Amino acid sequence: MKEPYIMSENEMLLDQYKLYVEMADRVSARRAQTNRFYIALLTALLLILSAVGDKNLFLNYQLPVFIIVSLLGIALNYVWYINIKSYRQLNTGKFEIIQQMEEKLPFHCYTDEWKLLGEGKDSEKYRQLTKIESDVPKIMVIPYVLLFMYSVTMFFVRIV
Repeated sequence: MKEPYIMSENEMLLDQYKLYVEMADRVSARRAQTNRFYIALLTALLLILSAVGDKNLFLNYQLPVFIIVSLLGIALNYVWYINIKSYRQLNTGKFEIIQQMEEKLPFHCYTDEWKLLGEGKDSEKYRQLTKIESDVPKIMVIPYVLLFMYSVTMFFVRIV
């Protein structure tokens, strides 16, 4: 009978490292997919609003529709921003673990790359994607805030 192959500690570490790096990559891919989802949803809301406004749909209910959609847009941008922060925390944790694993490997590619990029402290060497990425919901919320302000103003103008 053939003896079962037993992996060495280094082989196990390398396999774990490969798996963990792949998992970190999957989180980044999920993060990009989540961003596309929010952009598509928020853009669709704006398109619906333009159709409602241009076609005079829901003529008697335009202001309530505008208020509801603007509040929904504001809420979605907030949730999106929180999602981005959560993904950042998750990625930070994953890369800290990867760096710990690299201490036991002969070459520290992620650790050395991070040092080469100034550990994210020097924007001339590396501008952290999460910081740029978290600005997008802050920008995307502007039309919804303006719409909300306009709708509330028009609501009070009609009352008076």
